[in-house]
Amino acid sequence: MDANTNILILGAGTIGLSTAYHLAKAGYKNVTVLEKSACIPADLSAGNDFNKIVRAEYEEPFYTELALKSIEAWQTPLFAPFFRKVGYLIGNSSTAPEKSRRTLEKSLSTIASQPAYKNKVSLFKSREDIRAIAPVFDGPMKWQGYFNQHAGYAKAGDALIAVYSACCTLGVKFYLGDAVESVTYDGDRCTGAKTASGRTHAADITVFALGANLATVLPQIGKQVVAKAWPVGHIQLTAKEAEPLQGIPVTYARDLGFFFEPDRRTNILKLCPAVAGYTNWKSDGLSIPVSTDDWIPPTDEARIRKLLRETLPALADRPLINKKICWCADTEDSNMIIDHVPGKKNLVVAGGDCGHCFKFLPIIGEWVKDMLEKGQQTEGRWRWKDGQQGGGDVSWRVGETKDLKEFRAKL
Repeated sequence: MDANTNILILGAGTIGLSTAYHLAKAGYKNVTVLEKSACIPADLSAGNDFNKIVRAEYEEPFYTELALKSIEAWQTPLFAPFFRKVGYLIGNSSTAPEKSRRTLEKSLSTIASQPAYKNKVSLFKSREDIRAIAPVFDGPMKWQGYFNQHAGYAKAGDALIAVYSACCTLGVKFYLGDAVESVTYDGDRCTGAKTASGRTHAADITVFALGANLATVLPQIGKQVVAKAWPVGHIQLTAKEAEPLQGIPVTYARDLGFFFEPDRRTNILKLCPAVAGYTNWKSDGLSIPVSTDDWIPPTDEARIRKLLRETLPALADRPLINKKICWCADTEDSNMIIDHVPGKKNLVVAGGDCGHCFKFLPIIGEWVKDMLEKGQQTEGRWRWKDGQQGGGDVSWRVGETKDLKEFRAKL
């Protein structure tokens, strides 16, 4: 590759925008992004959200070290306005299953020896310990876990808009509101992509960054990347109700769910139940993202209310608004795929976010850029994985993956 290489990125979500930004920042002059949404953040991007957790707890040190680099990057000028270092209060309720307890222990062990966490992590074993961290929580909270001060959350949608603006300033070309329908080839060489409007975009290198929709346009990916969804619910607070909750840590019971401080512009409190995820299998063997029209499975709404009864019981019976299903691209081992598509020239896939890649927004595009410049993927865990099945139950998630048709037959 040289500075004039024509690079086409399909998708303007977390990975697509970060890749475009890092390529343009490195001096590449012909970077184009295609996005079917008419706006940024893209309608169906998992990053089109109030907030996402930024933390470095993982079951293996590899991702812990990458997350620490990303936390540093979140504090640089472009990203700092969107990072809230409020801390991370994470534990298990008194009824948590053994798997939830084991995964919490593994997560803690990966950060315990890191210098960045010296005097930044404290265990809690009682209700009084939790109240010392977050006095506003007045529920029973018979939890055990720890409080990590070197963590917090990102204002997700706002951060995507900032990266988009930075890309435009750096000369990246965007075509919004025109969905990619197919990839174009000359023999086994990818030559670009064709959109719904009939326009063809030629490219020397084409990068697939389509998130949960990846398999619908790139069938070669098979089932190693599977569209999987997680529910989200919100509660509308008054300004008076929201004020004492400002500055609370991201609060997560591994077996129940998590929530953030209220959004400062809208006073909306976002809550997510802890589940292993949902698929939407079709007859063609693919899990396809689908909108659910202000609905989440009733079992998940019940889990959210249990979380609130544990923490903020006065809100436990409030109506949930803006209920939705958030789609991600999942792999069985929680490793992304950033690699060339076998048997095709000049075609690259960057996907498999597994519901945990937004924290890497400031740096994930650099990984894609580095792979393109090297001409191959040298990190084994990010290579194409022929024959591997995604969508199964992942080691660190609590519960079992279910298909949405168990709840809504029409899907």
